[in-house]
Amino acid sequence: MPPMERVAVVGVPMDLGAGRRGVDMGPSALRYARLLEELEALGYLVEDLGDVRVPVAETLRGRKGPYLEEIRQAALDLKERLRALPEGVFPIVLGGDHSLSMGSVSGVAKGRLGVIWVDAHADFNTPETSPSGNIHGMPLAVLSGLGYTRLTEVFQAVDPRDVVLIGVRSLDPGERRLLREMGVRVYTMHEVDRLGIARIAEEALAYLAGLPLHVSLDADVLDPTLAPGVGTPVPGGLTYREAHLLMEILAQTGRVRSLDLVEVNPILDERNRTAEMMVGLALSLLGKRIL
Repeated sequence: MPPMERVAVVGVPMDLGAGRRGVDMGPSALRYARLLEELEALGYLVEDLGDVRVPVAETLRGRKGPYLEEIRQAALDLKERLRALPEGVFPIVLGGDHSLSMGSVSGVAKGRLGVIWVDAHADFNTPETSPSGNIHGMPLAVLSGLGYTRLTEVFQAVDPRDVVLIGVRSLDPGERRLLREMGVRVYTMHEVDRLGIARIAEEALAYLAGLPLHVSLDADVLDPTLAPGVGTPVPGGLTYREAHLLMEILAQTGRVRSLDLVEVNPILDERNRTAEMMVGLALSLLGKRIL
């Protein structure tokens, strides 16, 4: 279990960075899947801080993406909320599309920080490399100092060499080049199949030795047969046990200080399965064990 006893939950009901609508309902789905009650059953003192205000796309009529200023403001509000948390509180951010992680990572980075980004996608596009222009495909690049100046000037927070990507299986050509150039450590599903998730987790922890850790968990890293409620499903993802084992190994270090649960889309889900799966993974990361 992490050394903290208190957990603060913040929702970011945002789908402005995504190509498909619906992930703005992710925070509600995760709460409905009993995240807070299950954390309390593990012995944590849990406070729900409510949601960051995010405009609904329909109120921005006559405009089309990338909704840069609205996303910037929501992520900035999140950053400021996390900065204001007392020392020793473990924040869990509920999404919402992955662009919110610009605010969560920069909000918890109080010095050098290791980031473990568990995702089918690298989210390392820039406006020049992105085929879609969707900002939820850019947050890790922004955090590393690449992309829109309006975003990097407030959210750049990590050295890309302190980032480990796990579970990747869909990359755009420009992302491949940038990941290599910036020195990001990437474990694709090829490495997961070849090496096994336990070895990858141990290598990632050794690579980030001595650093506090932020885990950003995108629901689409899971195989879509397990987690259908995502906007950008990619076949061949992590299995149930691989995902739990990864969380359990990370938990055992006591170094994880914060967590994102993002890209849950209830519109595309089946009886809230995806949200329930994400809650189960969060519990594993915060210390729940089989025995």
